[in-house]
Amino acid sequence: KISVSRSAMDNVVGLSVQIHPVALFAMVDCHERRPEAAKRVIGTLMGVKDKGVVEVRAAYTVPHNETEDEVAIDMMFDKDMMKLHQRVNPLEVVLGWFLTSADITLHTVLIHDYYSRLDPNAIFVTIDTGLTSGRLEVKAHVKSRLGLPGKTEGIIFTPVPSETVCFEPERVGVTQLIKYTSPEGKIPVLSRFGQIERAAEALDDMLAKVLDYIESVTSGKTEGDSSVGRLLLETLSRIPQVEPAKYEAMVNSLMQDMLMIVYLSNLTKTQLTLGEKLSQITAG
Repeated sequence: KISVSRSAMDNVVGLSVQIHPVALFAMVDCHERRPEAAKRVIGTLMGVKDKGVVEVRAAYTVPHNETEDEVAIDMMFDKDMMKLHQRVNPLEVVLGWFLTSADITLHTVLIHDYYSRLDPNAIFVTIDTGLTSGRLEVKAHVKSRLGLPGKTEGIIFTPVPSETVCFEPERVGVTQLIKYTSPEGKIPVLSRFGQIERAAEALDDMLAKVLDYIESVTSGKTEGDSSVGRLLLETLSRIPQVEPAKYEAMVNSLMQDMLMIVYLSNLTKTQLTLGEKLSQITAG
C-alpha cells in the first residue's frame, strides 16, 4: 500500500496559486538574459499568502551552476536580493522558486530543499520556455512525500491550481501589450484622453452585447440563463443611483480639472524651455 504523508496532503488541499503578470515577465526576462552556456535559469518568488491562496507578485533570478553530478546556488546573492526586495515591499515573503523549463530532474529536488528551509511549504513554478506544448505553459507544484509505510519515502511534485491575476494598472498594461503587439516590437503609448476614449469604446461594445442578449431573451429567440441574469442583477445593483443632471455636472467638472492640469503642465514646459533658451543667450 502506497501512502502520502497527511501533512503533505493538507498542504495541497485547498491551495491555489495566483501569479501576477509582472512576475511572469520577470521570469521570462531572466531566461532571455541567461548566460550563453545556461539552458535554464532559476529564481525566487516573492509575494503574500492568505487563507490557502499563494499570490506571486514578483520574481528575481538567482545565479546557479548545474553539472551532471551537482548543482550550486549563490545563496548570498539570494539573501541580499531578498533583503533589498523586502525593504521596498516589507509585507512580501519568500513563497518558493521558479524554473524556466518543464523538465523536473534530481537537481530540482536539491534546489527545492534549499527553498524549503526558507518556507516549509514552498511552491515550485515551471515555465515551459521551450514551448513543447505549443504555448508558454505555466504550472505550480508543491512537494509531497510518497512511499510505503515503514520504508524509505520518496518525493513527488504535486500540481496545484494556478491562474494569472492582475492589479488594475497591470491589466491596462497587459491589454495594451496584447492589443498592439507588432513584429517591429513597437507599442504606441496613448495619451490620457486616448486611454479614456479607448475605455469608453470598450464599455460601449460590452453594453451593446448585453443589450443584444437581453433583447434576444425577451423576444424568445434565445433561452435565458439564470446565472447570467444573476450576474446582470448584481452588476446593476452596484451602479450608484445618480440623477442624470448631477452625473453630467460631475463628469464636466472632472473634465475641466483634467484640462486645467494639461494646460498647466504645457505652460510649465514652455516656461522651462524659454528659461533654458534665455540662459543660453545670456551665457553666450
